[in-house]
Amino acid sequence: MPLKPDIDPPTPQAQRVGFALVGIGKLTAEELIPAARISEEAYIAALVTSEEDKGEAFARAFNLTEGDVYSYEEFDRLAERDDVEAVYIVLPNSLHREYAVRAAQMGKHVLCEKPLSVNVEDAQAIVDACQEAGVKLMTAYRCQYTPEHWAAREAVQGGALGKVKLLDSIHVQVEDDPEAWRLKRDLAGGGPVPDVGIYCLNTLRFVLGQEPQWVFAAQHQPGGDPRFREVEESVSFMLGFPGGVIANALTSYGAYKTTTLRVLGEDGSLLMDPAFPYEGLKVQISDKAGKREPSFPDYNQFGLEFDHFARCIRQDQTPWTPGEEGVQDHVIMAAIYESARTGRVVELPKVDGQDAFRGTQPDVPKQEE
Repeated sequence: MPLKPDIDPPTPQAQRVGFALVGIGKLTAEELIPAARISEEAYIAALVTSEEDKGEAFARAFNLTEGDVYSYEEFDRLAERDDVEAVYIVLPNSLHREYAVRAAQMGKHVLCEKPLSVNVEDAQAIVDACQEAGVKLMTAYRCQYTPEHWAAREAVQGGALGKVKLLDSIHVQVEDDPEAWRLKRDLAGGGPVPDVGIYCLNTLRFVLGQEPQWVFAAQHQPGGDPRFREVEESVSFMLGFPGGVIANALTSYGAYKTTTLRVLGEDGSLLMDPAFPYEGLKVQISDKAGKREPSFPDYNQFGLEFDHFARCIRQDQTPWTPGEEGVQDHVIMAAIYESARTGRVVELPKVDGQDAFRGTQPDVPKQEE
């Protein structure tokens, strides 16, 4: 995405936060590297990959040298790089703990793709390691940084819909490749729940600003389909929030791509469709005055993430989505699987207050007049 004429140019590189991208898959190549090029507060200083030729090709394309490309065996050499202040971990879920802990022990701040790990224990270990090392940790929940999701949150919490009663969210897609790492339990930690269903879970928590009190779930794992030898195909889960608010969510690796969020209140309703892609988000608010669809200036979701984390590093602030936010989703996902396995409602640990696991609010693009 090119810079718009009315957007200030990035801060000089010497003042921005240098990141090492750990893992050069599709997300890194197509989204993160381009986002970092337009980031106001961050830049890419190094790449870590198992594919040397691919890493060197990216290095040449983005004004890095071959010396800025490291293999996984050379990962600890990043400790020698003062210009690498943070790492962005973009690896299969089962590798998050290892590389986040190693980065923290080198004194590097950690931005980690969601889910934070594969289970509660490993996610908490990442949080503990970063706290012990005195470095910052942010879970990459990009949908908590977009203006559309913030508009939905403000409509819900600001009373535009009246008293909220019900919510529902869908995130489904077809996973065709039986060999995809996301279909391997040891690598992913589960099926669609920790990959795409986590968007439903995390966004429901975000727009309400509250934590669920119980969960009830069901899942389907078809026989005879090589894709689902190890993980479930589809999951439906219900969350009970304070005040009697009920939320339903559907997630699957076997249904046509759909991403939605709906909120129903006494005085109005809200629909995001689509709700979770990298671009093209839409939010529509309906009430007694009619329907309205707020619009926002162009932005890049991953650029907003980079900038927020970099500002938190420079200003010594807790990120809006710290590691604790990632741990909480693991707690709830574990309860979802337990409920699906037992067929019973699972009570969750009581959490009081608004945004109990979140830090400093991010800057998001303002609504266009």
